[in-house]
Amino acid sequence: MRKIILISCVSKKLPNKSKARDLYVSALFKKNLRFAQKLDPDHIFILSAKYGLVDLDDEIEPYDLTLNTMSTAEIRLWANGVLRQLAEVSDLQQDHFIFLAGDKYRKYLLPRLKNVEIPLQGLRIGEQLHRLSE
Repeated sequence: MRKIILISCVSKKLPNKSKARDLYVSALFKKNLRFAQKLDPDHIFILSAKYGLVDLDDEIEPYDLTLNTMSTAEIRLWANGVLRQLAEVSDLQQDHFIFLAGDKYRKYLLPRLKNVEIPLQGLRIGEQLHRLSE
């Protein structure tokens, strides 16, 4: 069983094409990434509203898209795409998935994954930032 961490994208980004790990520049994303690395995972991916599942070293263009403005049907379509991408690089039934992502980013993914952990579940962004700073 591998440990895979999924971090949601954020709106604050660099203005130019960059590696995904560098593109997202909000405090929440940076703290989530630091926390994820301390958990010694086998892999860390970003859940991007535009690109789906993104490897930290993938070079991507900045974009202005969020699941927060998508319809339920659009989010379901996005989640199905992410699940297809995830199935190519992991075992959805055997691997352990840790979500550092809000409800909209995980809602339609969770039912298809067997081993899931959500360490910051129920915390507002300010509370997440505080917990991640500890």
